[in-house]
Amino acid sequence: MENLFNFLKPAPAIERLPKEKIDPVYKKFRLQVFISIYIGYMGYYFVRSNFSLAKMYLIHEGFTKTQLGFVASALGLAYGISKFVMGNVSDRSNARYFLGIGLILSGITNLFLPLTTSLTVMFMLMLINGWVQGMGWPPCGRIMTHWFSDKERGVKMSIWNTAHNVGGGFIAVIALLGVQIFGNWKGIFYLPAIIAIVIGTLYMIFAKDTPQSVGLPPIEEYKNDYPAVKVKDREKEMTAKEILFKYVFNNKYLWYIALANGFVYMVRYGIINWAPLYLQEVKGFNVKESAIAFSLFEYAAIPGTILIGWISDKIFHGRRAPVGVACMVGVTAGVFIYWQSSSVLAINITLACIGALIYGPVMLIGVSALDLVPKKAAGTAAGFTGLFGYLIGQVSAEIVMGIVVDKYKWDGGFMLLMVSAVLAIVFLSLTWNVHDRSKPDSEEIKYVN
Repeated sequence: MENLFNFLKPAPAIERLPKEKIDPVYKKFRLQVFISIYIGYMGYYFVRSNFSLAKMYLIHEGFTKTQLGFVASALGLAYGISKFVMGNVSDRSNARYFLGIGLILSGITNLFLPLTTSLTVMFMLMLINGWVQGMGWPPCGRIMTHWFSDKERGVKMSIWNTAHNVGGGFIAVIALLGVQIFGNWKGIFYLPAIIAIVIGTLYMIFAKDTPQSVGLPPIEEYKNDYPAVKVKDREKEMTAKEILFKYVFNNKYLWYIALANGFVYMVRYGIINWAPLYLQEVKGFNVKESAIAFSLFEYAAIPGTILIGWISDKIFHGRRAPVGVACMVGVTAGVFIYWQSSSVLAINITLACIGALIYGPVMLIGVSALDLVPKKAAGTAAGFTGLFGYLIGQVSAEIVMGIVVDKYKWDGGFMLLMVSAVLAIVFLSLTWNVHDRSKPDSEEIKYVN
């Protein structure tokens, strides 16, 4: 692939800037690349979460919940595999182009989705969309590890992680606007697609790959903050085999958080991807009320995620598991209340609370993946946890949830979510003391070395 697409190779280092220019230029580019990956990744959600908002319209078109779950599961299936495969490619690619190309291709795929009523064609298009969606997170992880140091990463990642929520929440507004502009439900796909293509193009203009590619020193040198994971040369690009077999497959903690991620994602997508339909079908919400509830879930996560990231960095000294476990205990209680309540106010408040808590473990697992490996393996490690998140999590949240609800009604679906939340707690607990920066001999340091 590298020979075929030479422009995707990591940007080469250029001559270092004069010493007096390094600090102001570093600050400028850190802000620029952060805004780039924030808006860029936010755009991915415009062409990923819109299908959930189209489900009620597609039900009226004659599709069953099982069929919709089957189609939507294609995105999770392809995305999970792609996030891992393309994550490994992204570790050896230029993040400036990698993310932008994926977003543009996802936008183009969305333009074709409403043009067919064939279940097979829709499934294939969702497979394609899922694959190119896998080009989003890994380059963001690469940029994060190259531009932000170990001690600040929890807070910075928590702020960046809110791009999930801004994108996932704002899509409800964009979808409604798309229906008005295009005059029918197909606008739910058309307008987000157009916006994604524009964002992808702008991203490639403003994003940067590594500090060295713009004449700056490595982040560890600039911040005098060297991570616990020891490698001979932090700046050496590694082979796919070295990344996979030295730093990923033989790291037991990555396996634990990957499994935990699967069940966290099961709860996350089991709630949000079915919320519009569940609220209208069972709780009596209208389209506008369900869109508001959908947005509350996403927007409440913004302050929650940032606070959780700060707590894991400042209070728990980089330990992510204790905070993640606490969040999932709260999520378990929230899911039960959401299931049993009949009050519109209580449902909205509970959905907001679940959203504020569930994205904490989502973010913390992503940060943990970066904590556990050298920065040149960041995309692969994140992709590995994402593989489990989407194959176990989103696919189950779509196709298994659809089958269970069709057969055992919504009560069966909520029981499935409750069990998933408990299993997430179990696997997170297995990494309880990992990455404790207050101790020089933290568990993963001994393991990786």
